[in-house]
Amino acid sequence: MVIHPDWTAPPNVRAVMTTRNTRAAELEALLPGDPIWLRQVHGTAVANLDTPVPGAEADAAVTRTRNRVCAIRVADCMPVLLADDAGGVIGAAHAGWRGLCAGVIESTVSQMNVAGNHIVAWLGPAIGPKVYEVGDEVRAAFVARDRAVEAAFSPARPGHWLLDLYAVARQRLRGCGIERVSGGTYCTYSEPERFHSYRRDRTSARMAALLWLCE
Repeated sequence: MVIHPDWTAPPNVRAVMTTRNTRAAELEALLPGDPIWLRQVHGTAVANLDTPVPGAEADAAVTRTRNRVCAIRVADCMPVLLADDAGGVIGAAHAGWRGLCAGVIESTVSQMNVAGNHIVAWLGPAIGPKVYEVGDEVRAAFVARDRAVEAAFSPARPGHWLLDLYAVARQRLRGCGIERVSGGTYCTYSEPERFHSYRRDRTSARMAALLWLCE
Protein backbone atom coordinates (compact mmCIF):
# COMPACT_ATOMS: atom_id res chain seq x y z
CA MET A 1 0.00 0.00 0.00
CA VAL A 2 1.33 3.44 -0.96
CA ILE A 3 -0.02 6.96 -0.69
CA HIS A 4 -0.45 8.93 -3.89
CA PRO A 5 -0.27 12.66 -3.08
CA ASP A 6 -3.46 14.57 -3.80
CA TRP A 7 -1.99 17.74 -5.26
CA THR A 8 -2.09 19.83 -8.43
CA ALA A 9 1.29 18.88 -9.86
CA PRO A 10 1.57 18.60 -13.68
CA PRO A 11 0.78 15.19 -15.26
CA ASN A 12 4.42 14.34 -15.87
CA VAL A 13 5.26 14.71 -12.17
CA ARG A 14 4.85 11.45 -10.25
CA ALA A 15 5.09 10.85 -6.52
CA VAL A 16 4.39 8.09 -4.03
CA MET A 17 4.77 7.79 -0.28
CA THR A 18 5.42 4.40 1.23
CA THR A 19 3.77 3.19 4.44
CA ARG A 20 4.73 0.43 6.85
CA ASN A 21 2.55 -1.86 4.71
CA THR A 22 4.22 -1.18 1.35
CA ARG A 23 5.68 -4.23 -0.35
CA ALA A 24 8.92 -4.03 -2.30
CA ALA A 25 7.34 -5.53 -5.42
CA GLU A 26 4.55 -2.98 -5.35
CA LEU A 27 7.02 -0.11 -5.17
CA GLU A 28 9.33 -1.47 -7.84
CA ALA A 29 6.39 -1.69 -10.25
CA LEU A 30 5.74 2.04 -9.83
CA LEU A 31 9.24 3.46 -10.09
CA PRO A 32 11.14 4.17 -13.32
CA GLY A 33 14.48 3.37 -11.74
CA ASP A 34 16.37 3.07 -8.48
CA PRO A 35 15.87 5.95 -6.02
CA ILE A 36 18.82 8.20 -5.27
CA TRP A 37 19.20 7.96 -1.50
CA LEU A 38 20.80 10.72 0.55
CA ARG A 39 22.70 10.66 3.82
CA GLN A 40 20.30 12.84 5.79
CA VAL A 41 21.75 14.87 8.68
CA HIS A 42 18.95 17.34 9.57
CA GLY A 43 20.67 20.12 7.66
CA THR A 44 19.92 22.37 4.69
CA ALA A 45 22.23 21.03 1.97
CA VAL A 46 20.48 20.33 -1.36
CA ALA A 47 21.79 17.66 -3.74
CA ASN A 48 21.49 18.28 -7.50
CA LEU A 49 20.45 14.90 -8.87
CA ASP A 50 21.08 15.91 -12.47
CA THR A 51 24.60 14.76 -11.60
CA PRO A 52 23.80 12.33 -8.76
CA VAL A 53 26.17 11.26 -6.04
CA PRO A 54 24.44 8.38 -4.22
CA GLY A 55 24.79 8.74 -0.47
CA ALA A 56 25.57 12.45 -0.65
CA GLU A 57 25.22 14.27 2.66
CA ALA A 58 22.10 16.36 2.10
CA ASP A 59 18.55 16.74 3.34
CA ALA A 60 16.95 17.76 0.07
CA ALA A 61 17.29 17.09 -3.63
CA VAL A 62 16.27 18.73 -6.89
CA THR A 63 16.37 17.47 -10.45
CA ARG A 64 15.38 18.36 -14.00
CA THR A 65 16.33 14.92 -15.31
CA ARG A 66 13.54 12.59 -16.42
CA ASN A 67 13.10 9.30 -14.53
CA ARG A 68 15.56 10.38 -11.81
CA VAL A 69 13.91 9.43 -8.50
CA CYS A 70 14.35 11.81 -5.56
CA ALA A 71 14.04 9.94 -2.26
CA ILE A 72 13.49 11.19 1.28
CA ARG A 73 13.38 8.88 4.33
CA VAL A 74 11.16 9.82 7.26
CA ALA A 75 9.61 8.44 10.45
CA ASP A 76 8.16 11.57 12.16
CA CYS A 77 10.04 14.26 10.22
CA MET A 78 8.09 15.74 7.32
CA PRO A 79 8.69 15.06 3.62
CA VAL A 80 8.02 18.19 1.55
CA LEU A 81 7.54 17.61 -2.19
CA LEU A 82 7.71 20.45 -4.71
CA ALA A 83 7.05 20.76 -8.45
CA ASP A 84 6.89 23.65 -10.87
CA ASP A 85 3.83 24.24 -13.04
CA ALA A 86 5.73 23.48 -16.23
CA GLY A 87 6.79 20.04 -15.05
CA GLY A 88 10.42 20.95 -15.60
CA VAL A 89 11.91 20.72 -12.12
CA ILE A 90 11.08 18.98 -8.85
CA GLY A 91 12.39 19.14 -5.31
CA ALA A 92 12.06 17.03 -2.19
CA ALA A 93 13.08 17.98 1.35
CA HIS A 94 13.48 16.17 4.67
CA ALA A 95 12.01 18.64 7.15
CA GLY A 96 12.18 17.86 10.84
CA TRP A 97 12.29 20.71 13.32
CA ARG A 98 16.02 21.31 12.86
CA GLY A 99 15.78 21.46 9.08
CA LEU A 100 12.68 23.65 9.14
CA CYS A 101 14.29 26.03 11.61
CA ALA A 102 17.52 26.25 9.61
CA GLY A 103 15.77 26.80 6.26
CA VAL A 104 15.77 23.51 4.34
CA ILE A 105 12.56 24.46 2.50
CA GLU A 106 13.96 27.83 1.44
CA SER A 107 17.19 26.19 0.27
CA THR A 108 15.29 23.67 -1.83
CA VAL A 109 13.10 26.31 -3.47
CA SER A 110 16.18 28.41 -4.20
CA GLN A 111 17.87 25.49 -5.97
CA MET A 112 14.77 24.90 -8.10
CA ASN A 113 15.29 28.43 -9.48
CA VAL A 114 11.57 28.99 -10.15
CA ALA A 115 9.34 31.72 -8.75
CA GLY A 116 7.27 30.49 -5.82
CA ASN A 117 3.96 31.38 -7.46
CA HIS A 118 4.78 28.76 -10.11
CA ILE A 119 5.41 25.96 -7.58
CA VAL A 120 3.02 23.54 -5.89
CA ALA A 121 3.82 21.68 -2.67
CA TRP A 122 2.68 18.58 -0.79
CA LEU A 123 3.33 17.93 2.90
CA GLY A 124 3.63 14.22 3.60
CA PRO A 125 3.13 12.23 6.81
CA ALA A 126 4.82 13.65 9.90
CA ILE A 127 4.25 13.63 13.64
CA GLY A 128 1.11 15.64 14.32
CA PRO A 129 0.54 18.83 16.33
CA LYS A 130 -1.46 17.12 19.08
CA VAL A 131 1.42 14.86 20.15
CA TYR A 132 4.71 16.44 19.05
CA GLU A 133 6.12 17.77 22.31
CA VAL A 134 9.35 19.79 22.31
CA GLY A 135 11.29 21.75 24.90
CA ASP A 136 11.77 25.47 25.48
CA GLU A 137 15.04 25.37 23.54
CA VAL A 138 13.27 24.30 20.33
CA ARG A 139 10.72 27.08 20.59
CA ALA A 140 13.49 29.58 21.34
CA ALA A 141 15.43 28.51 18.25
CA PHE A 142 12.42 29.10 15.99
CA VAL A 143 11.38 32.38 17.59
CA ALA A 144 14.93 33.73 17.35
CA ARG A 145 14.62 33.43 13.58
CA ASP A 146 10.99 34.54 13.18
CA ARG A 147 8.61 35.57 15.94
CA ALA A 148 5.60 34.85 13.73
CA VAL A 149 6.24 31.13 14.22
CA GLU A 150 5.07 31.42 17.84
CA ALA A 151 1.58 30.61 16.56
CA ALA A 152 2.75 27.07 15.73
CA PHE A 153 3.45 26.34 19.41
CA SER A 154 0.89 25.63 22.12
CA PRO A 155 1.69 25.10 25.83
CA ALA A 156 2.01 21.56 27.15
CA ARG A 157 3.54 20.76 30.54
CA PRO A 158 5.99 23.26 32.13
CA GLY A 159 8.97 23.88 29.89
CA HIS A 160 7.41 22.00 26.99
CA TRP A 161 5.32 22.86 23.95
CA LEU A 162 3.32 21.10 21.26
CA LEU A 163 4.76 21.98 17.85
CA ASP A 164 2.79 22.01 14.60
CA LEU A 165 5.37 21.13 11.95
CA TYR A 166 2.78 21.50 9.22
CA ALA A 167 1.98 25.07 10.27
CA VAL A 168 5.67 25.98 10.22
CA ALA A 169 6.11 24.43 6.78
CA ARG A 170 3.15 26.33 5.37
CA GLN A 171 4.52 29.55 6.80
CA ARG A 172 7.95 28.94 5.27
CA LEU A 173 6.41 28.02 1.92
CA ARG A 174 4.33 31.22 1.93
CA GLY A 175 7.53 33.12 2.62
CA CYS A 176 8.88 31.62 -0.63
CA GLY A 177 5.75 32.72 -2.50
CA ILE A 178 4.20 29.23 -2.53
CA GLU A 179 0.50 29.38 -1.70
CA ARG A 180 -0.72 26.11 -3.26
CA VAL A 181 0.04 23.60 -0.52
CA SER A 182 -1.67 20.20 -0.12
CA GLY A 183 -1.34 17.44 2.47
CA GLY A 184 -0.45 18.04 6.09
CA THR A 185 -3.30 16.00 7.57
CA TYR A 186 -1.41 12.96 8.84
CA CYS A 187 0.12 11.94 12.18
CA THR A 188 2.76 9.23 12.07
CA TYR A 189 2.77 8.83 15.85
CA SER A 190 -1.00 8.33 16.13
CA GLU A 191 -1.41 5.85 13.28
CA PRO A 192 0.74 2.81 14.21
CA GLU A 193 -1.09 0.53 11.81
CA ARG A 194 -0.07 2.74 8.90
CA PHE A 195 3.13 4.63 9.68
CA HIS A 196 6.52 4.16 11.30
CA SER A 197 7.28 6.63 14.11
CA TYR A 198 10.71 6.95 15.66
CA ARG A 199 9.35 8.76 18.71
CA ARG A 200 6.76 6.04 19.31
CA ASP A 201 8.75 2.92 18.43
CA ARG A 202 12.42 3.96 18.77
CA THR A 203 13.39 1.80 15.79
CA SER A 204 15.30 2.48 12.59
CA ALA A 205 12.31 1.70 10.33
CA ARG A 206 11.51 4.47 7.87
CA MET A 207 9.01 5.38 5.16
CA ALA A 208 10.06 6.97 1.88
CA ALA A 209 8.71 9.84 -0.17
CA LEU A 210 9.63 9.35 -3.83
CA LEU A 211 9.34 11.96 -6.57
CA TRP A 212 10.28 11.91 -10.25
CA LEU A 213 9.62 13.45 -13.67
CA CYS A 214 8.24 11.26 -16.45
CA GLU A 215 9.28 11.50 -20.07
